[in-house]
Amino acid sequence: MGKAVLVVDDSTSMRQMVAFTMKEAGFDVIEGSNGQDALSRVEGRSVNLVITDLNMPVMDGMTLIRQLRSKAEFKFTPILMLTTESQQEKKLEGKAAGATGWIVKSFNPEQLLQVVGKVVR
Repeated sequence: MGKAVLVVDDSTSMRQMVAFTMKEAGFDVIEGSNGQDALSRVEGRSVNLVITDLNMPVMDGMTLIRQLRSKAEFKFTPILMLTTESQQEKKLEGKAAGATGWIVKSFNPEQLLQVVGKVVR
């Protein structure tokens, strides 16, 4: 089985774009429409990478990161924040929550895969 990535975004089109890019790169993709949905989908599963949006209904990306980091199996999993937010204070908040990296939308697939290559071994 290949490496698995959890892609979380409330925008269906953005989630599909990221999922397509990751599938093309050989990843198995698990999709979530918000943080709560994502947590339920990875329960008991092994994931090599998480790519999440920040602003989502039900549970936002920061809360999702904190929830994932509280679980032993996600302590060292790379988590990338893919969001329209680019303010330094948001990035610092993300880092404090446990985000490994920050990509500002709109992204291009090459840029995403370049960052993924740096954090996933």
